[in-house]
Formats: sequence, structure tokens, C-alpha cells
Amino acid sequence: MTRSMTVDQLIQALALPDSTRVQQRVPKKLLVEHGAATAQDKRLIQDGVDEITWLASLKPHLIGVPEHEDEHRHYREAAVLSLSLRPGTRPARLVELLHRAVPHPVLLATTVGGSLGLSLAHLRWSQTEAGQTVLDGPVMSVPVPVPSDGGGAAFRAALALANQPRTNLHALVQGWMDTIAALDAAQETGSFVPSTSRAQAEARHGALQQLRDLRAQAAELRARAVKERQLARQVVLNEELRSISLQMESLRQRLVVGSG
Repeated sequence: MTRSMTVDQLIQALALPDSTRVQQRVPKKLLVEHGAATAQDKRLIQDGVDEITWLASLKPHLIGVPEHEDEHRHYREAAVLSLSLRPGTRPARLVELLHRAVPHPVLLATTVGGSLGLSLAHLRWSQTEAGQTVLDGPVMSVPVPVPSDGGGAAFRAALALANQPRTNLHALVQGWMDTIAALDAAQETGSFVPSTSRAQAEARHGALQQLRDLRAQAAELRARAVKERQLARQVVLNEELRSISLQMESLRQRLVVGSG
């Protein structure tokens, strides 16, 4: 069976200074204590998590990237963690819980069986609890395809710390988010090409979300068309599908860097 990138290959691709390496196992009881909001979350952690490892701590003096502070957040460091889940576990909620639990932005590598997913999220100060952080927007989570898919070598090269923005830690985290967002876009375009600017990355991400929303609408319309018995209504549904199809093609073109 062809496998996705491994966590070791990810670390190699990131090309981090040796001084950042931690390689320390994190007891999952800490995730239960700091990340589980409900009894259901606690069960999910206990039943689904195999191992959590703190792989690297990216502190300003170790990577040459300044910390970031504004009215919304203070990034003193970033972290790289791995989350190994038991086969059959659905990762989405556990990934979110881990990002919530760590008070620093985290580049998280989640493995389930032979598949790897990468996720990142920005944090901000809580408006209700002093000194506590909360997620600032949704977690960006993207599956990593097998190495022969979607420009694996180009993606690994783009991940390297040296190829990310170095203005401050916020810009670094955003740079990695834009890199995995480009990998997400590669699932539609067939090739990995990094965005050339923050504005372009944002536009591509927005187009990708619209494309996937339209795909879901199209699937619903097709299901309705199959069940429809009135010819006139079938014609209307098919026209709607044709319109959606044209919109989807336009959005795909917006995902291609250099297409305008």
C-alpha cells in the first residue's frame, strides 16, 4: 500500500535547527485536563489517542524569527507536535482539541494508519478569561497525499523554515497555513504551486471553499434529479446543474497560480 509522508519526513522537510528539537512524549491526560470540554471529549481522547509527541519548540532565539505581540495575541514561540490516533478514529475533533489545549500556535502532524494530515490554527486572547487563549478562526486541516501525488517534492521544499516568512512568529505561522492551503488547492488542480502573496493565498482559499460548497450543492441536485418524475422539473434541475458546473470550472481556474 502506498503511504503518505511520514512524521520523520515532515521534520526533515521543515529543516529546523537541531536546537529546536524536543522529541518528548506528552501524556494524554494533559490533553484531557486542558483540552476536553465534555465527558464525550474525554472518552474520545482516551479511546482514540495513541500517542502525542512534542517534536520541536520554535523560539525566537533558536530560529531567528522575532516574537509577535498585538492587542489580540502574543506569540512567544510556536510548536511542532505529532498526534498518533488509533485506526478508525475520526481525527477532526481531536485535532481541534489539541490546538485548543496548547497555548502556542502548533503545526500538528496527525497520523491515522498510513495517512498523515497537517493542521494549523491562529490563537487570540480569550475575551472572558484573562491570560487564556482561544482559537482565532477555524483550524486549517489538510490531508497530505502520497508522495507521487500533487507535487510532493515541491510541497516538502516549500515547507522548509528557510522558505517561510520570517518577519515574526505570526507571519511564520501564516506562511505555513498558506503552504498547506496550497496543498489543499493541489487536490483540485493536480499540482502543488505555492501562492505568491498573502492576498493570493486568501483568494485561492476562498475559491476552494466556494468550489467545495458548489460541489455539495451539485450532488444534492443530482440526487433530486434522479428522483424527479416530472420532465419539466428535470429540465430545471439540469439547467441548475449546468450553471453550477460552469461556476465550478471558473473557480478551479482561480486556484491556478498565474491564471489571473
